[in-house]
Amino acid sequence: MLDESYEVTRTDEEWRALLTPEQYQVMRRHGTERPGSCALLHEKRRGVFSCAGCGQKLFASGDKFESGTGWPSYGAPLEGSVGITEDRSYGMVRTEVHCARCGSHLGHVFPDGPPPTGLRYCINGVALDFEPED
Repeated sequence: MLDESYEVTRTDEEWRALLTPEQYQVMRRHGTERPGSCALLHEKRRGVFSCAGCGQKLFASGDKFESGTGWPSYGAPLEGSVGITEDRSYGMVRTEVHCARCGSHLGHVFPDGPPPTGLRYCINGVALDFEPED
């Protein structure tokens, strides 16, 4: 994983016990879920999307938009909730997004989103939990 220290740390065995095999592959091994495979892609209620690994609140539902990519997309994260790292895998340079609290891989950010940010945080739905507003 990353060489930084995070507020929430777990051993590899603890991560495997906490996460489903798919979540572990995405969040701890930088995998990607199959596009269109996550129920949160179609979540339209008001609420907050949080890290499935540590509960850190990451994205408000008002920043979610339909990108047509098959993954939940957001214009911006909640302040201080995510970190970014350069990702040079697969023969390209991308900007990886990870949870600022536990370091779990969430997805990538691209400069092709709608105003006002112009960014598209393309996030693996299995890395998220959703908390609807009451």
